[in-house]
Amino acid sequence: MSYEIAKAQLLRRGVALEDIAEIVYSLQAVYHADLTMEKCLDSVKAVLQKREVQYTLYTGIALDELAEKKLLPEPLQAIMEADEPLYGVDETMALGITSVFGMIGLTSFGYLDKVKPKIIGQLNNKKGERIHVFLDDLVAGLAAAASARIAHKSDSANDYSAP
Repeated sequence: MSYEIAKAQLLRRGVALEDIAEIVYSLQAVYHADLTMEKCLDSVKAVLQKREVQYTLYTGIALDELAEKKLLPEPLQAIMEADEPLYGVDETMALGITSVFGMIGLTSFGYLDKVKPKIIGQLNNKKGERIHVFLDDLVAGLAAAASARIAHKSDSANDYSAP
């Protein structure tokens, strides 16, 4: 049930799971010749099944929506409207999602936060009545975690066990 709510909230904000899967594919295709969009989408869905990921999404989306309605107390309202670069709480929440799958998730998130490919950039650049202070980072966190999940499941990882 919670998975369906999280998926619906993402869709309501303009983000399809396939949008996230495209980013996952771009991060992992170089390392996995047999990678498909279906595997990437399955990984996104698996990450979104985690309750702590759902709770993080609910919180970030709610804050974005409250800011759009101008219902946050000052100075938080002004910080959200400006998408203040030093705010950092949005990235901190997204890092909670990436940490589910270790350091590779963290490094992938840093890359995505800097480059802002595809839907992440679209969310980040939507100015006006829509506020996505949290959502662009949460989507990057989801993509980074789903990418890391694929990396962790790789059969091509070196085996360092003793002979």
